[in-house]
Amino acid sequence: MLVYQDLISGDELLSDSFPYKEIENGIIWKWQGRRWGEDEGVDDQAVKVVDIVDTFRLQEQPAFDKKQFVAYIKKYIKNLTPKLSPEKQELFKKNIEGATKFFLSKLKDLQFFVGESMHDDGTVVFAYYKDGATDPTFLYLAYGLKEVKC
Repeated sequence: MLVYQDLISGDELLSDSFPYKEIENGIIWKWQGRRWGEDEGVDDQAVKVVDIVDTFRLQEQPAFDKKQFVAYIKKYIKNLTPKLSPEKQELFKKNIEGATKFFLSKLKDLQFFVGESMHDDGTVVFAYYKDGATDPTFLYLAYGLKEVKC
């Protein structure tokens, strides 16, 4: 099994048991979340959780406005770029503008999550609900993830 860790915080954010699709020239990974119920055993009410949030203990954060998002992404680029190989740095710099525009176009619909450590500079995981969907779609900045074999 492969686990994907945040290059900055070291938090586990995804695994290969959750298949993803690459978008925006491969800089963003898109994954469809699923809600499932945990039976409490005391009554007929089941607690509904989103699989990826529950599995990786993601912590929801307050929403960003445009100014906060742009400040975050600038800081993220500055912190992440030195951790990438020269080849990946070039691809990252080439494609991050398109990814940023993509996120800005969805900003009002996004939820924001960070890893379990809640590291200030770590990778943010984004989620949104497609029209009428009951399960969220998750978005990851792929270059901020490191593949680890378990």
